[in-house]
Amino acid sequence: MHGHDLAISAAENYRAFAEDAHDRSPAYESLAVSVADDTAILRFLGSLPPEKRQPNLLFGAARYLLGDPVDMSRLRALVRRSSAELAEVMMARRTQTNEPARCATILPALAPLPPPLALIEVGAGAGLTLLFDRYSYDYAGHRIAGQDPQAPTLRCTPRGPVPLPAQLPAITWRAGLDLSPLDVTSDNDVRWLSCMVWPGEGDREQRLAAAIAAARRDPPVVHRGDLLTDLPALAAQAPAGATLVVYHSAVLAYVTPADRQRFAATVRSLPAIWLSNEGPAILPGIPVPAYQGAPFILARDGQTPPGDHRLARKMAALASGRSAITKAPQQTSGPAAPGVGNCPRGPPGGNARSAARC
Repeated sequence: MHGHDLAISAAENYRAFAEDAHDRSPAYESLAVSVADDTAILRFLGSLPPEKRQPNLLFGAARYLLGDPVDMSRLRALVRRSSAELAEVMMARRTQTNEPARCATILPALAPLPPPLALIEVGAGAGLTLLFDRYSYDYAGHRIAGQDPQAPTLRCTPRGPVPLPAQLPAITWRAGLDLSPLDVTSDNDVRWLSCMVWPGEGDREQRLAAAIAAARRDPPVVHRGDLLTDLPALAAQAPAGATLVVYHSAVLAYVTPADRQRFAATVRSLPAIWLSNEGPAILPGIPVPAYQGAPFILARDGQTPPGDHRLARKMAALASGRSAITKAPQQTSGPAAPGVGNCPRGPPGGNARSAARC
């Protein structure tokens, strides 16, 4: 996902973001193009720290204040009349997207691991993607029932020989880590999550609402902390005898390259399996093709299987409410190796250093 490259100008970031939004949200495509040419809004953005100028953050904050997705005239008026209030929201909030459908992409890599599992999600936001076992799944007719019959069914279309699980994994412990955790019992935090949904994204808002309702029935624990300093202490709390899995999705793009290296070294030092679901060229040491419409590369322990980088695919359109995942051919021995995951993406959810979230 483009739009938060600190090495280029705000106008260039908004134009790049518009390209990403072309097939996904015509309203945001048009809005981003207009912002890139608007002197007053660019001046407003220039008054904020570089990491606070992201299109997702501006558009989400405007919707948070105005109550509906904004058009250019309403955004101009908001910047002109209430710039201090808009800046306050943008400084206080982060681009946190909890897209529960990402669970459908990660589940085939999670399910074959030795049970029971202990999960730590880095950049967990409100913890909606900690709830693998509560959701039901439909992989193009291959159905798996979750523990909560009222939770949403996550639909995903496999591409290629994906090793689909027969049942959900046994999860004995789970915890999230985030610089700014969101509370699913807080109406304000839930409203912020809904403001991260782009206009024109099909049933994503309904899926988010159903996932939040499921989480509220038994809220996941998300600890406030930094992925660079607080992960080892949290990992030490995992119960003995469980397979510890540390994972994240669309997080490291919000972390500097040097801190990505530090994070990778930290995770590798833990007695854990590491699953990452990140954009191309984000994770250190994984060979990937050039940018191809923001695919996510699903890797285990910082590596993909040999040749797996060939399998990158364009992210599936969210409008259908389905996702497409691509994985390497199932191996004849050893654990199933994760490959490339394409899911209903939502904006990458993430805080700097311990992002939340898609």
